[in-house]
Amino acid sequence: MFSQVKFAAIGDYGLSGPNELALANLVKSWNPDFIITLGDNNYPLGADSTIDQNIGQYYHDYIYPYKGTYGTGSNVNRFFPALGNHDWYTDSAKPYFNYFELSGNERYYDIIRGEVHLFILDSDPNEPHGYTDTSIQARWLKDELALSWSKWNIVTVHHAPYSSGPHGSTLYAQWPYKMWGADLVLSGHDHTYERLFVDSLTYIVCGNGGHSLYSFIDTINGSVFQYNSSYGALLIEADENKLTTKFYNVNGELIDSANIEDRVGHNYVDDYLLNQNYPNPFNSFTRITYEIPVEANVSIVLYDILGRKVETLIDEYKTIGKYEVEFTADNIASGIYFYTLRSGNFTQTRKMILLK
Repeated sequence: MFSQVKFAAIGDYGLSGPNELALANLVKSWNPDFIITLGDNNYPLGADSTIDQNIGQYYHDYIYPYKGTYGTGSNVNRFFPALGNHDWYTDSAKPYFNYFELSGNERYYDIIRGEVHLFILDSDPNEPHGYTDTSIQARWLKDELALSWSKWNIVTVHHAPYSSGPHGSTLYAQWPYKMWGADLVLSGHDHTYERLFVDSLTYIVCGNGGHSLYSFIDTINGSVFQYNSSYGALLIEADENKLTTKFYNVNGELIDSANIEDRVGHNYVDDYLLNQNYPNPFNSFTRITYEIPVEANVSIVLYDILGRKVETLIDEYKTIGKYEVEFTADNIASGIYFYTLRSGNFTQTRKMILLK
């Protein structure tokens, strides 16, 4: 039996000064087991000349091996960063790679602590293994999530899949995380705090780590809570029974908290769900994910804009679970189409757009 794990998440924090000092003091007051970052560790350009003053000055006692000048460092590494776009600006992120020693290829990697399995991704377009849900990196995530025996699987990515901030939702980062087995997705990039619930999965944007604060633009569907009045960080606590997120501002005030649902296995489904195909619009190839809570025959049929049947994508008996259908539209013309899921008494339709 694993004991409770307690860790901090900070995003878009890497600019030395009073804001980052206040954030670091808040985080270290929790005495977390470790710290993860959500990207943009080293403003403004990810350079060698600024990386130690932006990171090591405040967090050297969590870093191993520590190569800077602000202290002796930690005996074991307890600092796990994610790459952000600002980290890539200098020499293909070499200052970042020289400063940290991380597992795997150091750009995306995973760690396990207690009942928590963390998957730290690189969402930047500079990523050599790709950044879309068909990339080498995505296949790695999908395979590793399938193999995970941890109770809680958490994905971190810099560019927010969903956000009401000025950067907005990053369409290419909207991977089928839930279907692959994730329980929570953390991100930054927009300098706000926002908790969202999209397609039965919790997403949290925590990018107000100290660089600057952004305004919210248009509230998107799924936004549950928004905050941009001050800087802050996430405290996440997990054991075998529950996963709790708490966002505090730098004054130590609890601003938002959430309990992530305990699920009986990562293929547990409690309701029907037909997701939007991705990508959409698409050119020839797209995928559709869906969930069914009871064993039954399932069909997904494609119709044109006049309601005429174009193709049956699936028509077969399925057990409870989450599924994916891949669709290649080589033989149909560009246009607007509709796909309908039917199972038992349940029916749901979504629109897709084919552009060739």
